[in-house]
Amino acid sequence: MADEVEHSGHQACHTSSERPMFATVTVGVCHCGAGCLLGDVVGEWLVYGTGARINRESLWPAFLIDYAFALLFGIIFQYFSIAPMSGDYSLRTVWRAFKADVLSLTSFQIGLYGWMAIYQLAIFDGKLEMNTATYWWMMQIGMFLGHWTAVPMNYWLIAKKIKEPCA
Repeated sequence: MADEVEHSGHQACHTSSERPMFATVTVGVCHCGAGCLLGDVVGEWLVYGTGARINRESLWPAFLIDYAFALLFGIIFQYFSIAPMSGDYSLRTVWRAFKADVLSLTSFQIGLYGWMAIYQLAIFDGKLEMNTATYWWMMQIGMFLGHWTAVPMNYWLIAKKIKEPCA
């Protein structure tokens, strides 16, 4: 039976001692994936709209800008997950959110970016534009791969109590 965790009048999450660790980790990875997805969508359109290039490739600025936005969204999501559970809305919670998200998000992006490099450089020879359905289908495959590269890190973060188990 799930117990409700409630602080300061906010319903934060449901936890259960009977929930398998794999399910807890999966929720944590999906939380991380949401920040990654939003960051990648914003970043990709920003790179496309500005025509940003490094070494005549849009892939390199996409990696940098996507990561920055993914980290921003991820930290915000973590903060609003941790703060209601702890009742602490201070900068200390921002730091906790940063610690919880940076390793999780980085491990997610490793899977995504690895696939992006493969499809952009090896399969499509850098010619696949981000304003196509094929590009976004390739990104979905990357998100799937990113999910799985983030599982071990999220397991560790949750087991070490760095990341909240229902986050």
